[in-house]
Amino acid sequence: METTITTITDIATSLDTVWMLLAAMLVFFMQPGFALVEGGFTRSKNMANILMKNLLDFALGSLLFWALGFGLMFGAGHFAGQPHLFDLSFYESDLPVEGFLIFQTFFCATAATIVSGAIAERTRFSSYILISIFISAIVYPISGHWTWGGGWLMNADEGSFMMRTFGNTFHDFAGSSIVHSVGGWIALMGAAVLGPRIGKYGKDKKPRALPGHNLSLATLGVFILWFGWFGFNPGSQLGASGEVNRTAISHIFLTTNLAAAAGGVASMLLSWVKYKKPSLSMSLNGILAGLVGITAGCDLVSPGGAVIIGALCGVTMLYSVEFIDKVLKIDDPVGASSVHGVCGILGTLLTGLFATEGGLFYGGGFGLLGAQLFGALSIGLWAATTGFLLFKLLKSLKVLRVPPRIEEEGLDIYEHGETAYNN
Repeated sequence: METTITTITDIATSLDTVWMLLAAMLVFFMQPGFALVEGGFTRSKNMANILMKNLLDFALGSLLFWALGFGLMFGAGHFAGQPHLFDLSFYESDLPVEGFLIFQTFFCATAATIVSGAIAERTRFSSYILISIFISAIVYPISGHWTWGGGWLMNADEGSFMMRTFGNTFHDFAGSSIVHSVGGWIALMGAAVLGPRIGKYGKDKKPRALPGHNLSLATLGVFILWFGWFGFNPGSQLGASGEVNRTAISHIFLTTNLAAAAGGVASMLLSWVKYKKPSLSMSLNGILAGLVGITAGCDLVSPGGAVIIGALCGVTMLYSVEFIDKVLKIDDPVGASSVHGVCGILGTLLTGLFATEGGLFYGGGFGLLGAQLFGALSIGLWAATTGFLLFKLLKSLKVLRVPPRIEEEGLDIYEHGETAYNN
């Protein structure tokens, strides 16, 4: 009998491991999705630069998260975990630590990649290397330690700060705040410190359109991201064996898909009303907004709640893009600050309303909503402050932005000595 139980346990663990690694592959496939979206939404003279930055984020991030970030995120400690340089033996889990490292590495790479689109077309590649290092090795792992690493925002002990204050811990199942708002806040700070692209604002201070060169690539990129999100959200269950896991990942698949669809439809309809034409670019970002928004509570909300969250994020995204562009005068070429920053925070807060267990609309009171608001603000303050200081430092050293001539002629030749397109 003992042998039979051991065999069943081994099979279950093997299934869970295979599911985690399969989900990791899907999340990895999101990287080319981001590259195509960012490249399609920017101009052809900078395409090689966009592709290179996305390649760098994943390659460099993989090395840094293995060497340093994983320890900072999952090691013992209060503000941050112990570094455990190049050592994974400290982490104990039923699943192989190497596989869990790979899964978490891809989330780290996503947070870094979000920033590249917002500061596209005017940032020195050498400086971007430092930015990528900073996010992958320090910013993301430390706020990740507060949450997924067992830190204070998700500490469920009876005497913990969150339980004493709100009666709930912060809930972010797959990273609306932990991954996406971190990238979104840093993206906003970077775009603000860098300043707008040449020609973006006229003498009258009104924004001018600088259209992306290929919406076909952007559309393909969004479809790839939508597909990859089925690893991002359901994969965060970290298991497929047993009734609980089977039910959970199936539910998360459904809520993730419904929110994406609702975000795309809502932004399409709103753009049709506002601009008299259904905008493809806004619809694409609406899909991403819905995906970002549902990521925090995809495990807790009902299918109907997922549709509402996706639609609200799709609508909010459009107004946010206009506000950042026209009122704040911050030039974000791909709308990363709105899609990932604003909708990441919004989705986190809406979880406190629509969670079927603990949500305000389901009789749970204000405890979970308060925990969500506090957690989102804490993570946002960390990311925004560190991002702002980093960009201000690079700007003061005069190494952040390329000279005007290079910006006008394109970064591809001057920064990389090659172009994405040859005549």
